[in-house]
Amino acid sequence: MSIAVQYINITVHDVDAALPFYRDGLGLEVLNDVPAGEHRWLTLGSPEQPDVALVLSDPHAGRSKADGDLVGELLAKGTLLGPIIFRTDDLDSTFEKVRQTGAEVMQEPSDQPWGPRDCAFRDPSGNHVRISQA
Repeated sequence: MSIAVQYINITVHDVDAALPFYRDGLGLEVLNDVPAGEHRWLTLGSPEQPDVALVLSDPHAGRSKADGDLVGELLAKGTLLGPIIFRTDDLDSTFEKVRQTGAEVMQEPSDQPWGPRDCAFRDPSGNHVRISQA
């Protein structure tokens, strides 16, 4: 038996507002754009990991009004997710590309005492995103 990660869902306030951060800044490719009434799911991936994709959706996509409202409140507080950690082979270049999207810089590239060199941002919805150099 084997098991692997296939999709990681990231809730954002506005899929269109989050797209430049994930596509232009991080360099992910749009794989699917699935409308669902007033909502949609946007799937992005990297050629480096073709079997893993991120799914961006708003708080109410696929949820009841009450659940979507609660998820939206947690997202607004910045407490919905722990950090999402990406890996790159060129941290400085990636940092500059992400910075150019207007994302909030939490930490510029620096060496960490536990080993990696990394940086941190908040995506347009406030999700904590770290990027480590491989």
